[in-house]
Amino acid sequence: MKKLAQEVYFYTKENCLLCDEALMHLKTLQHLHNFKLVTRDIYTKEQWLEAYQLTIPVIEVKGQKIYGNEMSLTNIERFLSHHL
Repeated sequence: MKKLAQEVYFYTKENCLLCDEALMHLKTLQHLHNFKLVTRDIYTKEQWLEAYQLTIPVIEVKGQKIYGNEMSLTNIERFLSHHL
């Protein structure tokens, strides 16, 4: 039986250069890690807006998060390797 891909949540918004860069890194790493990328625009849910408006982009896996100021290809790779 094939294992289902773990979901990786990506909290973002439009017109966010840091978000665009982090998304590019996630898509690059998808071939190394088997995960389903779920993109969430923080402006579509009040709870997400309140939680993340000052910290986006945010990547979440199994309740663990990495925040905007930590986004680099190396940090994202390390985070995914540890939590997937």
